Amino acid sequence: METIKNIIIGFGKGGKTLAKFLAQKGEEVLVIEKSNKMYGGTCINIACLPSKRLIIEAANGVSYVDAVNGKNEMTAQLREKNYHMLADEKTVTVLDGEAHFIADHEIEVKLSNGKKVQYKGDRIFINTGAVPVMLPIPGLKESKYILDSTQAMDEKKMPKNLTIIGAGYIGLEFASMFAKYGSKVTVLDHNKEFLAREDEDISNAVRKDMEDAGIKFELGADIEKISDETSDAKVTYEVNGKRKTINADRILVATGRKPNTENLGLENTAIETTDRGAIKVDDFLRTTVDNVWAIGDVKGGLQFTYISLDDFRIIKDQLFGTGARMVSDRKVVPYSVFISPALSQVGLNEKQANKLGKEYKLFKLPVTAIPKAKVAKDNRGLFKALVDPETKKILGATLYGIESYELINMISLAMKAHLSYTVLRDQIYTHPTMSEAFNDLFK
Repeated sequence: METIKNIIIGFGKGGKTLAKFLAQKGEEVLVIEKSNKMYGGTCINIACLPSKRLIIEAANGVSYVDAVNGKNEMTAQLREKNYHMLADEKTVTVLDGEAHFIADHEIEVKLSNGKKVQYKGDRIFINTGAVPVMLPIPGLKESKYILDSTQAMDEKKMPKNLTIIGAGYIGLEFASMFAKYGSKVTVLDHNKEFLAREDEDISNAVRKDMEDAGIKFELGADIEKISDETSDAKVTYEVNGKRKTINADRILVATGRKPNTENLGLENTAIETTDRGAIKVDDFLRTTVDNVWAIGDVKGGLQFTYISLDDFRIIKDQLFGTGARMVSDRKVVPYSVFISPALSQVGLNEKQANKLGKEYKLFKLPVTAIPKAKVAKDNRGLFKALVDPETKKILGATLYGIESYELINMISLAMKAHLSYTVLRDQIYTHPTMSEAFNDLFK
């Protein structure tokens, strides 16, 4: 059994960045990836970049088929670039195969030709990501009309009648996108409250804009079964005590993703997992086995590629730095939902602040008051920010409007630097831009 200094299971954002860094330090690295369609990880192949490419193409009026073809060209180029970024390093070996543990520091890899090889790792980094959750609805798995979020981006033909199960952020992004391409979209969700995490004025605005775009929502829906028919599927569900059916030529299941640990062979190790299958880690991403770390979605928590990148920074600091960087330092983490217009958030909103009993000063600005929004012909949305009345530091912000995915990073930076909100209020901005809205938002 060959011993390797560093074994990385999975070619995701954190793992590939770590592999490149270790190679530049002259260290030996074995990167194992079970699919040659996943070099570079989830984000560039089946999530962030391809989905945003399709969303942008829909907004630009590109046909669905052309958009999918363009997306495929982009991901193929990125995949090739990522492969060579590691494979061309002298000390890195990229191995196609499925790895599972046979002991704490020993793995067996099943290659595509069926052959099995075994390795021992001085250090092992688990970077296997997450997989879609499939609900136990009768007929769901068996239906030939079912799509998960990955398959939805590879359809050769645009769905005419699309039913989406799940009104979470992923479901809403796909609903917004397919509605723009021309699909008739119905969203079913078990929860009765729409975007329960967000403030009511924000969630109401998002729902109205999506309904104005032709998207239908059925909340509080309990799906009883899915049955295939000749040219589509019939979805039977109950809402408000009434039994309903809807026909769809495609059903997109957007009910979240779970850590990809099922076939890792963790039962052969002392590596512990949570009830939801996530690998348990400490504040430094160390598992319950010495010199074994977990990076990215596989450890649970926020499923963002930029979190995976920060995981790399934490591990890098342990191996070659002061070892002071920790997960618990990661208090200011923004996110964006690429609906139309985009919804972005960081820190506390009103609902969360009230629950914590936190005093705050509220600032609100309708997007229609921003000159750039008029120039861009999209006045929809609302900007909100919460400020500590004593320290004048920003507690959080929710930005619903065009280009909010850029603006939220400015708010996040101000929070991270512990700046007073007056810095953003009094800043001189170029004109016309969305960022100059901070002059009025914080006035």
